[in-house]
Amino acid sequence: MGPDVPLLNEYKQEFFWKRFPQTVLGGPRFKLGYCAPPYVYVHQALLFLTPWLLGGVGTLLYQLQLLQELHAAVLSGLLMFGAAAGIQALAVYSARRSGSVERLGAPNVLADEEEVEFTHCVGPETVRFIAPGKRFGLNVVLHTVLAGVLCGFGTWYVFLGRMTALYGSMGTSLVVYIASWVTLCTAEYSLIVNTATETATYQAQDTYEITPLTRPIYIFTFIAVDLADRFTSPFPELQLASQVLHVLFLFLPLLWALGMLSPLDALLLWGMEQTLVFGLGGSPMSSNLRLLVMFFVSVAVAGCNFFIPSTLGVVLFSVSMGFLLSLDLSQISTLCCAGPRPASGGSLGRRRGATPSPPGSFGWRLGCREALLYLGLLAAAVAEAGLLHHFLAADPPQSPAVTRQRLPIIASYLLLSLFLLCWVLGEIQGAYVCGGVFLNPFYPRGISNVQSFIQSSRGLHVAAVTRRVLLNLVSPFAMIAYLSTDKSLQWLHTASLSVGFTRAFRVVWQNSEESLLQMAVVVAVRLAAGETALPAWDRLGTAVQLLLLGLLSDRVVQFLSKLKFSLAVLVTSWTEKKQRRQAAGALLALNASLSPLLLAVVVLSALLAAPLLPLFTLPVFLVGFPRPQRSWPGQVGTACPCPDSIFYQQMSGSLAVALRRGLAGGALGSLSPGSHFLGRFQDRMVWIMILERGYGYCTVNIKGLELQETSCHTVEARRVDEVFEGAFEKTERLGFTQSLNQHWGNALIPCAALPVRVYSDARNVLSGIIDSHDNLRKLQDDFLKALVFLLLRHCVEKRRGFAWSTEEGPGVGGRKSQSSQPAQSTGNQRVETVIVESNVSSLKLRQDSSSLTSFGDWSDEDDLFGPQQPRRTVALVSTEAQPGQAPLPTGPSLPGSVEMDSLFENMALSALQPLQPLGLGLGLPAVDKGPGAKVFAESSGALPPLHFSCPGSEAFNLPSGWRTAPLLPSRLQQLRHLFPEEWFRFSLGRFAEAAQGAAGDDPTKALQEDRVLRELHALAALSCVVSLGAEASFTSPSYVYRLYCGDVPWTDGLDWLSARKDLYHLTLKAFRFAFKLLFDQASLGPVESPEELFSTLEEYERDWYIGLGAERGWHDSVLQEKPYLFSLGHDLTMGTYTGRVLSLQDQLVQLGRLNGEGVRGQWANLSWELLYATNDDEERYSIQAHPVMLRNLTVQAADPPLGYPIYSSAPLHLPCL
Repeated sequence: MGPDVPLLNEYKQEFFWKRFPQTVLGGPRFKLGYCAPPYVYVHQALLFLTPWLLGGVGTLLYQLQLLQELHAAVLSGLLMFGAAAGIQALAVYSARRSGSVERLGAPNVLADEEEVEFTHCVGPETVRFIAPGKRFGLNVVLHTVLAGVLCGFGTWYVFLGRMTALYGSMGTSLVVYIASWVTLCTAEYSLIVNTATETATYQAQDTYEITPLTRPIYIFTFIAVDLADRFTSPFPELQLASQVLHVLFLFLPLLWALGMLSPLDALLLWGMEQTLVFGLGGSPMSSNLRLLVMFFVSVAVAGCNFFIPSTLGVVLFSVSMGFLLSLDLSQISTLCCAGPRPASGGSLGRRRGATPSPPGSFGWRLGCREALLYLGLLAAAVAEAGLLHHFLAADPPQSPAVTRQRLPIIASYLLLSLFLLCWVLGEIQGAYVCGGVFLNPFYPRGISNVQSFIQSSRGLHVAAVTRRVLLNLVSPFAMIAYLSTDKSLQWLHTASLSVGFTRAFRVVWQNSEESLLQMAVVVAVRLAAGETALPAWDRLGTAVQLLLLGLLSDRVVQFLSKLKFSLAVLVTSWTEKKQRRQAAGALLALNASLSPLLLAVVVLSALLAAPLLPLFTLPVFLVGFPRPQRSWPGQVGTACPCPDSIFYQQMSGSLAVALRRGLAGGALGSLSPGSHFLGRFQDRMVWIMILERGYGYCTVNIKGLELQETSCHTVEARRVDEVFEGAFEKTERLGFTQSLNQHWGNALIPCAALPVRVYSDARNVLSGIIDSHDNLRKLQDDFLKALVFLLLRHCVEKRRGFAWSTEEGPGVGGRKSQSSQPAQSTGNQRVETVIVESNVSSLKLRQDSSSLTSFGDWSDEDDLFGPQQPRRTVALVSTEAQPGQAPLPTGPSLPGSVEMDSLFENMALSALQPLQPLGLGLGLPAVDKGPGAKVFAESSGALPPLHFSCPGSEAFNLPSGWRTAPLLPSRLQQLRHLFPEEWFRFSLGRFAEAAQGAAGDDPTKALQEDRVLRELHALAALSCVVSLGAEASFTSPSYVYRLYCGDVPWTDGLDWLSARKDLYHLTLKAFRFAFKLLFDQASLGPVESPEELFSTLEEYERDWYIGLGAERGWHDSVLQEKPYLFSLGHDLTMGTYTGRVLSLQDQLVQLGRLNGEGVRGQWANLSWELLYATNDDEERYSIQAHPVMLRNLTVQAADPPLGYPIYSSAPLHLPCL
């Protein structure tokens, strides 16, 4: 798509220009898009002005001195309450009347969905259109009462006498009075008549009708300040605030229309988060429930500090609670119900994508070791703080004056040294230094091997361990020592200092790195001042100084990030040709001329900790409404899963382990909740977000982006690769120009390469392999050898108690594919379901087609000579014919086959059972099934017993039903020469020891010479070959592909084979083993000895899953981390067959840090554009590829329903201690 793609399509433009005036006015719909009677507009205008008219009654009576202020306000409120009650009663009555009598008529599907046919000025449809009413009865009462209260207080708030007292001018007061009533009318209309759709939308649905309360709550906030100014002693600052707020009150409709004021739910969460982080020393939480609980607990701790009479008690309580609250207290539940620590965490929580805990790894779960360490740290911190405060800061002093003077100076220099050392050690851990400007000369580059990379990083690893010790163990105690001896503790019983010291003693543990920076600044200011007094600064006290510095540092970092983001949007709107719209020059000129306003917008968004919203991602910037750091209201972990999601689910555990090392060592830079990282490996994109941080842990969310290579995805992925290549590829000479980051303006700054255990995906075109006649001729022999191998192995494992039965579930090590594991059926299920499962695994074609007779499944693109869509076999037809059996999904038959459209319209003619009228066999040729063969007889009594010449042969006996194939003995005898006797004897010898539990040549030789056993296995193997239609050499690649997929054409013995589920599974598995052997021999050379063939098949059984990517077994094998996986595919567009090999290995995943404010800004625009403007066009401008902002990837990573990540983990707890 070009850069001039419409921002909104024509329909959405019309919709937007109808919705936006409604938002500005609070709900009246004066622009409908169709003709409506005049009374519709008149009714809405009267209802909009009703609060003004009723409030004007009170105002007039007050101005005429007939009523006092309070009485006039109460009168206006009562009148508004009555009017609101009347409107709600009329709405309820109309809803009941229209609910009982509905207008009948043919709906016009081409009409606008909002079009209403009005019949009367007070008709039910008119009332419902103007005042839809409330969904809940409680809201009817609450909103009605609130409307009266709002009108009463609003009348009081905007009395002309009050305006004159504030501004001293009658003209100014009149202007403010009129404009203020416009604000009040918009709020009243939205509350009681019809709620406007707000541009500031946080939740996708307003389930509990909270949106109508948003505007009244903001107005009550303004009124509360005015009431405080009225009823308190004269306070100049409060009077000034009242004057300013009265002026700002006039612009509330504009602020609501621009979406700068948060909805109530977002405002509440944002307020609690900001208070918790900057006022109480906590961290943003990974869920709303955790935020709520942590906020109230932290407020309770601050309140206790205010009321504790002793300063020593305050110090001890603050240190202990600060340490405890900085831990991940949710892990206490695991300690309370803790069993033994798992020996292997490979599958711990893997189904939900949770983090596995490696054996013996410290910190992944709260156990005895972790509890002892935390208790030891807590005891040491409390003892240190208590002793130092008692001897050095108590009143009266308990130590010499020299000691009291020198110790703070020593602690100050120690803090400065620790800060500088930790900063340097952390800076050299990443690929870049100095904010991503210069390449790090100490970082290893140009290394792809994991072991070599680890060897080259040994020096950095030592530095990381040193930094970790200094930051997590030394720095907290040094900061506690400094705070415990602070003089301002003597002024503790003030609200500001109580909150300040609660925060200071907690942030020491919650975010040691940030606390060390703030304390270093305080210390540097004091050392720089020397003997010079700084009265205003010193009066604040150390705790309040640290609080202000924490708030200031956060806002400065936000300002710089937002400024970089805004400049990137501005510059690339012109420099990137594909982003250059026709109005790009005008927008640049406008931003340049209004640069002070642009700077003010950036500053305001930073002060409010609100996202900087680029409208449609153009250089038109607005201040988004403040919201929590997570940006989304839903629970973390929602995604749009697809088959590729399993690869992200598999790698999330290993990636979490690697992230733990990177986070703890400082390779990912200074961490704060809200930070975003992007990882890249082959075609996989991993999005990582920091949700929460505390002492010794970090909570993250890992998302996986789609693997489908769309055009936008490819453009941005290519730029990501270029950015990473510039950071991690080795350069010949590292001069000044070569050390500069050529992509510093990009949203992505590379951080580190982390070793992660992932699947490497290799795809090969099989031209020259699958269509080679030499290879296909050898496939039959390999198939028989693999089948003999699996039959013997089945006997051994069955004797050991590990029989492969479909009722056992997934099996050991994920050995069973979907075709060998039909949905955990019970023993009395119909056996034909096995055929369905195997066919469903073949590209899910059966379930996607409607019927065999549907000509819609045919197209000109069908490959007439390639592999055809699977069609139903006799097994399927027989199953459908049985009473009580649900019909099975079907697929189209081969082109050229004849279909019947009468009684047997759902069956292929070639699949019909032979008709037997009057004893005459018509249809397929008659088959002599032998004298003792009943159709599918399972009873062993129907067969003669076997007399083995060796007693040990019983261990390799096959089930009796496996030698009852309905095939002519002469037909099998003709194929007897195909049975590999030498291979059978060799394999039998290798399995004999395992089956008999004893070693020796004599038993093995006796087994190998047992003719009855050999003929038994030959009969079973050849019966399977004939039933599978493989008695002749393979000549067609399409036929090989069909057999590999389990789409077996009908043969004489197919019903018999499919009835023996275990045998069918082994046969299909053997064919897949044979094809994999063909693939390996064509690539690596022929197998030269039986020993090599045996070890190869053992390796397939042990380390490989060979099947199809759509099978359940493939999914389970990936999650169980099977070392290798192989699948065969067919590219219908190219007409080629492909082989796909997944190999599990340690690879370096390159990780970079994203501009967090850029991500939040784009997500804010996404929320506005989809939830308010409803611009869900898949080709809209704001989703097009942007190689600098990574716009398409950012939109993908948003939480559903606005984004579409294919994988999203639950919040993962990563230990970083």
